[in-house]
Amino acid sequence: MMDKGLFSGKKVEFITLGCKLNFAESSAIGRSLAEAGFTRCGRGEQADVVIVNTCSVTDVADKKDRQAIHRAVRQHPGAYVVVTGCYAQLKPEAVAAIEGVDLVLGANEKVSLPDFLDSMEKKRGAAGCRVSKFKDISAFRPICSADDRTRHFLKVQDGCDYFCSYCTIPFARGRSRSATVAETVAVAERAIADGAKEIVLTGVNTGDFGRLSGETFFDLIRALDAVEAEVRYRISSIEPNLLTDGIIEFVAQSRHFAPHFHIPLQSGSDTVLRLMRRRYDAALFAEKVYRVKELMPDAFIGVDIMTGMRGETPECFEESRAFISSLPVSQLHVFTYSERRGTKALDIGYIVPMEERRRRNEVLQRVSDSKLSAFYADQTGRTATVLWEDSRTHGMMHGFTGNYVRLERPYDASRVNLFERVTIGEDDARPSLSI
Repeated sequence: MMDKGLFSGKKVEFITLGCKLNFAESSAIGRSLAEAGFTRCGRGEQADVVIVNTCSVTDVADKKDRQAIHRAVRQHPGAYVVVTGCYAQLKPEAVAAIEGVDLVLGANEKVSLPDFLDSMEKKRGAAGCRVSKFKDISAFRPICSADDRTRHFLKVQDGCDYFCSYCTIPFARGRSRSATVAETVAVAERAIADGAKEIVLTGVNTGDFGRLSGETFFDLIRALDAVEAEVRYRISSIEPNLLTDGIIEFVAQSRHFAPHFHIPLQSGSDTVLRLMRRRYDAALFAEKVYRVKELMPDAFIGVDIMTGMRGETPECFEESRAFISSLPVSQLHVFTYSERRGTKALDIGYIVPMEERRRRNEVLQRVSDSKLSAFYADQTGRTATVLWEDSRTHGMMHGFTGNYVRLERPYDASRVNLFERVTIGEDDARPSLSI
């Protein structure tokens, strides 16, 4: 265990890359370090410890990780540098070899990071590595990020059992796991008591909640909705095969859940979905989208879609583009396929040239821009509830409605973290497409 007296007054800097799950985990680590005596670095201050929490979803993410690590070493000379997260789990030797890195921690060790800081003496040569094999990754506890933000991120699940052919996440985060409904709700209630007005439920495969406890994600959202508080929940992302009609119908009539869904599609071509080893087809995905819109006509639906997957012929891409263009979704999150070592997709013979992958990405980005503009135009003039946030840009503050319309108005500190009924498009609630 760490010597708490050793760290009194020490400065720590966090650099977090990637998904909201990483940000929630960095927040939890930060709270543990604060209890041990650490304080966060202010602007321009030199850190005693730098923690880089990495992502490894694509080759581009790996490159950004390396750049962030090198930048941290330059900006905080002499600091004890700890690298953790998915990149550290998947490529610990490569991370340990980066000059200036002192400690590499895997996914299992990340949750106990403060306990590894018994010494902050800079290493000479390769960094120390404490990384469990992916089959041994089992640590989990529900956590909720704070960081003085109106919107909190509640980690309800981690890991994945799906092993899609293009994806390394199961190797980086281990098997699917979660706590009980009661334990998870207790964390949410503490966040609400601390002032949280919006809580986003996050996980690697959120809808797979409860695999170990025998409970379900539906059980969790019903329990959260029963909490007596002025709070709004969002479901960050849920696989279409796990988005049951019961969940959709419950959200449509719930007290606290926002009409906002993020549903990964990845491809609108059944041929490519089979190559990806996804657990649904295009028809099931469309069925879920239309069911949401039937019960919640103003719901925001965000969709993940990938371009350039091995095996995505021009005909398959056109099928995917036409399919997603035909659906009443609100925005696309477009990703370009990147080869990942150790994945089954590398066995697929048809390779899309990188230039063509980028072109397809641009095509789908234009589809996304058109859909988001149309969604915002349809919402203008409607009455909605916005939750104003504390960030300020050029004298303006912003907030989101329940169905994820981003609004802005002149900054007013008295409105921060307050719900307000507004008419979208009026002077104090102007839509902004920069979401």
